[in-house]
Amino acid sequence: MILPALLTSAGFNIVICVGFFSLYSILRKQPVNLKVYFGQRLAQLKPGQKNLYFVQRLVPSAGWLVKAWEASDDDIYRCGGIDGLVFIKIIVFCIRIFSIASVLCIFIVLPVNLFGQAIEERDAEAQMDMFTIRNVRAGSRGLWAHFFALYVVSICAYVLLYIEFKSVARLRLEQVIRFPTKPSHFTVLVRGIPWCPGEAYSETVSKHFGSYYESSYLSHQMVYRSESLYNAMKDTTTTEEGAGTETETEAVAAAAAEAAAAAAEAAAAATAAAARTNSPKKHKYESGIDIKKHKNPHKVDGKEECAAAFVFFRTRYAAMVASNTIQSYDPMLWVIDFAPEPHDVYWENLCIPYRLLWIRKTSVFMGTIIFSVWFLLPTTLVQGLVNLDQLEDTFPFLRGLSETRYANIVSGYLPSLVLTCFVLIVPPIMLMFATLEGTVSRSSRKKSACCKCIVFFFWNIFFYNLFTGTWWDRMGKLTVTGLKDMATMLGNLIPGQAPFFMTYIMTTGWASLAYELMQPLVLIINWIYQFILLKKEGYGDLFTFPYHTEVPRALLFGLLGFTFCILAPLILPFLLVYYFFAYFVYRNQLLNVYITRYNTNGSYWPIAHNAAIFSLIVMQGVASIIFGMKNFVRASTLAFLLIVFTVLFNLYCRHKFLPLFSNKAVQDLIEMDRHDEHSGNVDEILSRLVSSYYQFGGFSGNHPTDLLAAEYKTFNSTEGNHKM
Repeated sequence: MILPALLTSAGFNIVICVGFFSLYSILRKQPVNLKVYFGQRLAQLKPGQKNLYFVQRLVPSAGWLVKAWEASDDDIYRCGGIDGLVFIKIIVFCIRIFSIASVLCIFIVLPVNLFGQAIEERDAEAQMDMFTIRNVRAGSRGLWAHFFALYVVSICAYVLLYIEFKSVARLRLEQVIRFPTKPSHFTVLVRGIPWCPGEAYSETVSKHFGSYYESSYLSHQMVYRSESLYNAMKDTTTTEEGAGTETETEAVAAAAAEAAAAAAEAAAAATAAAARTNSPKKHKYESGIDIKKHKNPHKVDGKEECAAAFVFFRTRYAAMVASNTIQSYDPMLWVIDFAPEPHDVYWENLCIPYRLLWIRKTSVFMGTIIFSVWFLLPTTLVQGLVNLDQLEDTFPFLRGLSETRYANIVSGYLPSLVLTCFVLIVPPIMLMFATLEGTVSRSSRKKSACCKCIVFFFWNIFFYNLFTGTWWDRMGKLTVTGLKDMATMLGNLIPGQAPFFMTYIMTTGWASLAYELMQPLVLIINWIYQFILLKKEGYGDLFTFPYHTEVPRALLFGLLGFTFCILAPLILPFLLVYYFFAYFVYRNQLLNVYITRYNTNGSYWPIAHNAAIFSLIVMQGVASIIFGMKNFVRASTLAFLLIVFTVLFNLYCRHKFLPLFSNKAVQDLIEMDRHDEHSGNVDEILSRLVSSYYQFGGFSGNHPTDLLAAEYKTFNSTEGNHKM
């Protein structure tokens, strides 16, 4: 890619970003757009929108930047939960490490590259190569600058990763203590319940836990097939048609409320019965739904049971013990895990037989591979547009394209735009794959989609673009006869792909931030509701933060930054512009736009840590290859040793911090159990616990507060008003 093509792409993206940012600062002040840009505030019942004069509403301003900057970590946590805070920490980590890399590489490495004099042909194609390590002569002492920068960036990355991993692990532990009455602390999800002839699943669960967890078992709530539950509710609605009409939503809400009331009454009765005796063995909490014998024992009041249930325990410690033990000789039966939060449960997947999950996961894996292979077609097309000269030689009917007035647009802006358009379909497809896998919670579904997108982006966007760009660039000029020749070819040509990734950062990074801030699709739908459909309330749907889209993008740019920081330092300013604006944009969106229904409790940080470790290894491996090509054997050997140290550092962090992300501290659970016992709150907590999980919740989604998780409502109500 030539320099004018890069400048053309930069010009297009700068105009788009400035225009969208200015337009956003005006649109957010208009009362008709309140639900689009302040959904989080409405969910907290604190809109706080000031009445501005008409002229002020039409003047662009940077007030939202100031408010995003002034917001504290507690404010981010209050609105976005621990996942929102972890995502901001990922952005801050990237800002810190690439700021250090920019100081080193721009002022030390870049002058060495620029005055290296290894490239003798000063044609248009070699303009950008003069700023890369390709312009440094073999055996030059200037390569010590690259080696020094490599070690400093690596060591700083180790320190920052360790500090952030420790900080997030502490936040995760504090999360358990901050909300001690979460239903998930006392509840486990049981799948793979064995089938017993003539006996309902509910009876099987009651006998099993009543026998083996006699002193700690409280009650259970069965999971029903959605179709049968819906039909039962529909039948109930039909019988009441004589008294008046009832909408489908009202029927679902009424049935759910009735089930919750019945469960609460049963829990209260059991509590009273337990209080009259000191023998917990004779009196146990019963399920809120009475089991009626039918010809089909797995049908209860017309609702068909699944081989899954939520089991409640009297103490948090008992729930943890049950979730970490094998219940039978067959590991496929009585599979127990900690239950997700009520708002986090993905009910549609709970009825999937546990024995079939491995088939689903295998099928999804094969589907992901097929989709990745298909995605190679647009990637190859993109690299063909970047290398117009080679494209014209391959396809003679395209000759003359590079000489038109639009050549800079075709080779500079169009390739990254085409790739960005194809990339937009990846997160929804990966989210669909994660759903087909059988995940039981919405948060784990989004986290699984995030991991799939990261692998997809790293391979298809980074590695395959490198390979195809190298192939187009060296077509017919180099014969690869082995791994050594392949390494030589990649080491020599990887720096030349930096200009393409610069344009990709601008088109996919800068422009995506402008799109994220503007929310054009939601904005247009809101206008249609208000001005065409004449609905004054506007578009009422609120959304959770798209971690499966934004986390992979931020980590992909991190991979680009680590890989090219010492090879082509000019990429670093483009990255820093993205991360600095991302810091403000995402803080603003977490504070004002997105609601929090569920959290992974910081589980995105281990994903980011692994991605950063992988990026470091790629950076060090490419540097080792290039040092070897440049006859700098000592530095090549030391760079390889740095890879070994990176792997050891990763193992240390995984052993020290990762167990805190998969388990809860027994010490905290036992102390909370003792505190509840001494304070006399046990009966109150257990009475609410039984009615926490029901399949069709009482919220309909018509009001923003219905979509908030309970802990965020409680937490925000005790914190006082937050300035807008």
